[in-house]
Amino acid sequence: MNIPPFYIFTGGPGSGKTTLLHALKAQGYTVMPEVGRAIIQREQALGSDVLPWENKQLFYEAMLSQSVYDYEHCITDEVILWDRGILDSIGYAVLEGLDISEAQHNIASSLPYMPTVFILPPWEEIYTQDKERKQDMEVARATYETMKTTYQRYGYTLIEVPKGTVDERVTFVMNQLKKEENERNNRD
Repeated sequence: MNIPPFYIFTGGPGSGKTTLLHALKAQGYTVMPEVGRAIIQREQALGSDVLPWENKQLFYEAMLSQSVYDYEHCITDEVILWDRGILDSIGYAVLEGLDISEAQHNIASSLPYMPTVFILPPWEEIYTQDKERKQDMEVARATYETMKTTYQRYGYTLIEVPKGTVDERVTFVMNQLKKEENERNNRD
C-alpha cells in the first residue's frame, strides 16, 4: 500500500501540539489544523448541539467525517503534518464510551498515515483551558493514554516528543522527520 507522507501529531489537550505545529509551519512544513477545535467553533456559532459537552456522539461523528474528508481531499506527495488524525476521533469515542461501528473502524484502517506518530505527553505547567478546551488535567492525561493505546492498537509506532522549549521540540521533530525521509528514500 502506498502511504502518503502524512505525519500525525497527537496527545492530550494542552500538551503544546498546536504551538509546535505552528512553529514547524514557520519552518516551511504544511500543517493540517485540528478538526475538533474548528468544529466546536463552527457549531457554537450555529447554536448547534454538535459539541463535546452537549452531544458527544454527534461531535465524534462530525470529527471523524471531517478527518476522512480532509484525508481524501489532500492528494499530494508533499510531507504534511496533521494536528490529530482519523484515529484521534476513534480514540475520543473510546475515551467517552461512544458507539464505534465496524464501518468506522474499517475507514480508520483503510486510510493510513505514516507509521511513525508523534505523541506529546501531558504537561501540567503549560496546560490551560479556554472556551473550546474545557477538559481538566485529569482528562488530558486520560486522553493521552487513550490516544497512545489507540494508535498502538492500529499498528503505529509512537515517538514521544520530549518536553522543552518550542525550539527544542522543533529541532527534535525536524531531526526525526529527516531520519524518516532518509529511511523512506532508502526503501524506494
